[in-house]
Amino acid sequence: MPMSQEHKEALARGRRESRAIKKYLEALSTKRKPGRPVTPETLRKRIGNLEEKIATEDDPLKAVEMRQERIEAEEALSQAEATEDLDALEDAFVEHAKSYSERKSIGYAAWRESGVPAAVLRKAGISRGFTG
Repeated sequence: MPMSQEHKEALARGRRESRAIKKYLEALSTKRKPGRPVTPETLRKRIGNLEEKIATEDDPLKAVEMRQERIEAEEALSQAEATEDLDALEDAFVEHAKSYSERKSIGYAAWRESGVPAAVLRKAGISRGFTG
């Protein structure tokens, strides 16, 4: 039996909501790391420094360790660049969070424990008493 147009639209809406919320939560988790903030600029500089050191390193074990460090820095750079525009991700979260929360029965406390600021939840229409 084929799906109705209404069912297809509901599935598409659910995918859009899930994608927006997941991206925002991922961005929050990368921004909350303790210590000095890591920016794309500092990561690019770190990668360049590692490449220079690798080119002149005589010890093959140290060189392979530095290559691994460079690979990890490149992955962090890719993630940092993808989550750099937190405002746009936040706007998408605000747009979809309430209906997603209602559909999935996710309350205010769960969002707060996940690192979503109270002000963002208020903008989304999710207050302290909201239980999903």
